[in-house]
Amino acid sequence: MGKTKTAFVGETVDEPKKPHVAKAMRGKEKPEKMKIAGLKGGQRIKVVEAAPTEEAPIAEVEKAEGPERVKRVERIRSKKYQESLAKVDKNKLYPIKDAVKLVKETSYSAFDGSVELHLVVKKTGTSASLTLPYSAGKTKKIEIANEETLKKLKAGKIDFDVLLATADMMPKLVPFAKTLGPKGLMPNPKNGTLIKNEKDVGKFSADSLSLKTEKEAPLIHTVVGKVSQKDEELIKNADAIFNALSGSKQILKAYAKATMGPSVKIQV
Repeated sequence: MGKTKTAFVGETVDEPKKPHVAKAMRGKEKPEKMKIAGLKGGQRIKVVEAAPTEEAPIAEVEKAEGPERVKRVERIRSKKYQESLAKVDKNKLYPIKDAVKLVKETSYSAFDGSVELHLVVKKTGTSASLTLPYSAGKTKKIEIANEETLKKLKAGKIDFDVLLATADMMPKLVPFAKTLGPKGLMPNPKNGTLIKNEKDVGKFSADSLSLKTEKEAPLIHTVVGKVSQKDEELIKNADAIFNALSGSKQILKAYAKATMGPSVKIQV
């Protein structure tokens, strides 16, 4: 009988197969024989089971109960803005005359800012066209639709503020309706941008204004003039916009503000 040598083998070593298992394994690929250095012929391996290793504990992920809360980061305002905001009564509705004065007083920009008007209306899709009594301070680039205009539109280029067109050009502009429409640039009779001939360009007022809500919200944003303009001009421009939208019948809330300044609630 050969000598017995004890060897410590890890858990990966298979236990010796029983006779009936060995028969079942016949004809199948034989497992590779394990060779251990130091063993001579006739020596047997005595398998000693190693102590089971302790598995690392699985970290338990604690699930938060209820919907996830997103922490809102407050916007940090400048000292100048805070000083201007202190002059405005948030709970007061100012008549347009007082609102214009306050907007000018609370404007803190170094440049001649615009006087903006932001309106909340009853329905999304509300629109109106009008001609302002006074200039809104912005020089508009007016273009008459022609073949060059079509080339620019095909290239996705829009470098004009107002687009005029004659009746014979309208069918050619139809393919670009989805581009021009949302921007309020599609010529139509309501806002006077559909003209009979090019000589009628002189009749078109550069102070014509198209109002339209955002695509998915009942909000209208526009400009009534510059901070440097006379109060009377800004007031009349704002009144013209209110009247075009049927005043309180359509307008739920109205705010005026300078380019750099806090908003002021307006009594419509």
